[in-house]
Amino acid sequence: MNTAGTIDRPLTHDPQKQAPMKPSTNELAGSAPEDFTTSGANDSRQNRNREMQLIQEALARAHMHERQHEAARERRAVRLASARRMQRRAERASMRARRALAMAVMQ
Repeated sequence: MNTAGTIDRPLTHDPQKQAPMKPSTNELAGSAPEDFTTSGANDSRQNRNREMQLIQEALARAHMHERQHEAARERRAVRLASARRMQRRAERASMRARRALAMAVMQ
């Protein structure tokens, strides 16, 4: 089945490879705006593609920024837990030392 593409389903999405549009019979020959050029359309299309690419880059940058902040928060939480653990260990050692001193004084 070798059929030509339609407007909704073109054979290719590359505008330069698509067939040029033919004016309909009810349009006047000079009804198109005079300042319209295909290079302007291509420029706007390229600009849109560039903007879309920049949006993707900005999203990726924001995602990485958020991941870095999340990793920093996790590192701080690990350091805090470690500091609390060392503080409890130091308190237990201090209590053992006080008990040992009290036992030595009592004898």
